[in-house]
Amino acid sequence: MNGIMSTESTTALNAAPSDAPASPPYRYDARLAGEIERRWQDRWEAEGTFTTPDPGEPGAEKPKAYLMDMFPYPSGSGLHVGHPLGFIGTDVLGRYLRMNGRNVLHPMGFDAFGLPAEQYAVQTGTHPRTTTEANIARYKEQLRQLGLAHDPHRSIATTDVTFYRWTQWIFREIFEAWYDTEAGRARPIAELRAQFESGSRTTPDGRPYADLSEAEQRVLIDSFRLAYISEAPVNWCPGLGTVLANEEVTADGRSERGNYPVFRRNLRQWMMRITSYADRLVADLDRLDWPESVKAMQRNWIGRSEGARVRFAAPGGAQIEVFTTRPDTLFGATYMVLAPEHPLVDRLTPAAWPAGTDERWTGGAATPAEAVAEYRAAAARKSELDRQENKEKTGVFTGAFAVNPVNGKEIPVFVADYVLMGYGTGAIMAVPAQDQRDWDFASAFGLPIVRTVDPGDVTGEAFTGDGPAINSANSEISLDGLGVAEAKRAITEWLAGKGFGEGVVQYKLRDWLFSRQRYWGEPFPIVWDENGPISVPESMLPIELPDVDDYSPKTYDSDAADTEPEPPLSRASEWVEVELDLGDGVKKYRRETNTMPQWAGSCWYYLRYLDPENTERFVSAEAEKYWIGKEPERAADDPGGVDLYVGGVEHAVLHLLYSRFWHKVLFDLGWVSSEEPFRRLFNQGYIQAFAYTDARGLYVPAEEVVEGEDGGFTWNGQPVGREYGKMGKSLKNVVTPDEMCDRYGADTFRLYEMYTGPMDASRPWSTRDVVGPQRFLQRTWRNLVDENTGRSRVTEETPDVDTLRALHKAIAGVREDYPALHYNTAAAKLMELTNHLTKQYPGGAPRSVAEPLVLMLAPLAPHISEELWSILGHEATLAYEPFPIPDAQYLVQDTVEYPIQVNGKVRSRVTVPADADQAAVEAAALADEKIVAALEGAAPRKLIVVPGRLINIVR
Repeated sequence: MNGIMSTESTTALNAAPSDAPASPPYRYDARLAGEIERRWQDRWEAEGTFTTPDPGEPGAEKPKAYLMDMFPYPSGSGLHVGHPLGFIGTDVLGRYLRMNGRNVLHPMGFDAFGLPAEQYAVQTGTHPRTTTEANIARYKEQLRQLGLAHDPHRSIATTDVTFYRWTQWIFREIFEAWYDTEAGRARPIAELRAQFESGSRTTPDGRPYADLSEAEQRVLIDSFRLAYISEAPVNWCPGLGTVLANEEVTADGRSERGNYPVFRRNLRQWMMRITSYADRLVADLDRLDWPESVKAMQRNWIGRSEGARVRFAAPGGAQIEVFTTRPDTLFGATYMVLAPEHPLVDRLTPAAWPAGTDERWTGGAATPAEAVAEYRAAAARKSELDRQENKEKTGVFTGAFAVNPVNGKEIPVFVADYVLMGYGTGAIMAVPAQDQRDWDFASAFGLPIVRTVDPGDVTGEAFTGDGPAINSANSEISLDGLGVAEAKRAITEWLAGKGFGEGVVQYKLRDWLFSRQRYWGEPFPIVWDENGPISVPESMLPIELPDVDDYSPKTYDSDAADTEPEPPLSRASEWVEVELDLGDGVKKYRRETNTMPQWAGSCWYYLRYLDPENTERFVSAEAEKYWIGKEPERAADDPGGVDLYVGGVEHAVLHLLYSRFWHKVLFDLGWVSSEEPFRRLFNQGYIQAFAYTDARGLYVPAEEVVEGEDGGFTWNGQPVGREYGKMGKSLKNVVTPDEMCDRYGADTFRLYEMYTGPMDASRPWSTRDVVGPQRFLQRTWRNLVDENTGRSRVTEETPDVDTLRALHKAIAGVREDYPALHYNTAAAKLMELTNHLTKQYPGGAPRSVAEPLVLMLAPLAPHISEELWSILGHEATLAYEPFPIPDAQYLVQDTVEYPIQVNGKVRSRVTVPADADQAAVEAAALADEKIVAALEGAAPRKLIVVPGRLINIVR
């Protein structure tokens, strides 16, 4: 296929005003670039250029490379120029690897469930699927315009019924599994049931499993499941009528969407037992090629710590369990604190205050119940972040006392919001002498402070350092004089021997809250009978979302904290109430009316890309093993996974942690051969841009701001302030790729994004600077194409040695830069080579240099490169042409240029033969006329030659 356009069409594209000189008909400008780009995009699609072979198909015998981007949420506003940064980066690498003989899989999909589409449906009455599909079509159009080499046959959306059918299947597998701590892996729940039935595993109360009622058997089995129902403290937002994830709550305890108050309260919710995998999730980070900062964030989130669980006796036979990493300080525990949500609070709170209760402890309430209720309501209005960071310590006495097991002393039990139910046991033993938060609380409430570690010279504050134990003895054990580590071991052994506690490993990680009171999400494959939840058989999947008239969950007055969620699906009575035969005859059941969180689809979408049309399995064993299976030749402990996963660091913890958890469950159950989803992770930087605020502090459209001669900025004639931040809708500083493609062409836009800095660095956006990459592409075009005829200008001339050296230096450098994702330096090397050709061959570049240049440029600017390749006489696409290889003979330097510093400042440069010895280099430097002048006839005090790098002279 010839890539040259007709003269008539190009002339029309480049038509100039009558009073302006006409441009040459084949000048590479935005209009010509646009026509070239659309035509090549159509050809790639028609010819299936980037359709990826599956295992067993021709082409799959090549070494594979699976490259993946974190898929976008398709909003109605489309992409801005910050979104494609990573997409283009993976595309450049994929194109380079194809040219180096790799079978490259580079897919793209859409994370399309979630609150924004649902809220739009509530406002407009339009079904979320309608708006979601329109948004996806818009994104696909924008991504196509950028020339991204995605396999079009592997595009998925989490909202596709054919996709979420398998999301439901995976949830069902998790629900039908339990974690065997002895085996260290998940196993089918049927194996656990068989253990109880055979008697090889005893029931908690020792009764034979067969003697339990059906309801008791169900409760017992359900308590082991990896997906289970639990009373859990959640973020309840009455104004939105739904539970929110922590990430959807602002620091001041309000909903990110709508700014409604959010309350912490206990509700029955679906949970995932991710904590069972905590040790493996930490340990296997060492096997991954991920940024160390991301690994550290995951380790900190999981928060593994060793310590002791201690039990304090409380009224009515209750026991308050605490986890502490400092059991050696137990003698200094002078009070206890329960989180406001702790289930023991109501049980421990008496009807009246004990005699002599300090008024500071009561909160001014007449009874403990009133004090606790008022305090709980206030605490529920605070976010977890606010509770942790608030320096003012507040709380109320429950009216109850617990017994410190090491000394038998009764210590008061408080409720305070600086203790969170989501960490540890939701209760602490307060040791004010060794913890500053406890010290502040004790000081405010007049509570005793007993030092148990020698503080040295420290007075007036808590001492958190190490030192010998003091004031830590009873009639059976003394820790006095012991160091911290030794004291910890001694007291832990004593507690275990007395039945007061034991040594344990604790995690900050909590089980994963996995249900939402929303319409636009995956339905659970669960029905309920009188005894609890039951998973539906695989044959009944998918459970499709019903059409409803009202997409909104029931909302309440924003301060109505004690209200209950009512999901939209609960009103679809014909869908909710069903009669099914689950193996024991037709019975009535009630469907689960919560939906899964948006995280569900993103936990496994990378697997569906491998086999998107499979109706029998979520992915075939062959495809999974081929694309992400373990490769011992990489490393003996290679865990498998996607070869390169690119995305923002904002997903460093939750998405990646949840995906790893799901994958490990699938591995344990034998559904995948790899142990990790993402072998290598790369975090790209952000596109940043100026934003502007008016006198009210509100953001105004950046494109409408005018810069004055005095350097100030105005909008609609009014002064505005300027700040710098991440590009986004909220800051009204968005620039779209559509604008850039229209003004400059997609290749120029691609090149600009890759040239402005390293892939992992954030960089400023400046539209005025886009012209630089455009001029480079124009020079490249002019070197090879006659702007008047559109025909090739290349010659069959043999290039001179300097040109061959420039060419092969560029090839060697670019071959290093592309796989390292150093696209900015690769582009710089290509610009240097183009500039050389422009100066050296004004009549047209030699073919033996022009063709390698085009091939090297292709990953960065594929459309213009394809067109140039066609003009050079090639019929087939260059997408699979071999990437140039450098000739070593042209990489050997004949000469070396040395910068010469005098007293630290570069004064001149000298070129010497590459094999010159040190004496020859020194002589050349001292003979340089600029150096002679700088030394003013004096001999240098010192002369240092760094071979191949520089010469340093000290006067």
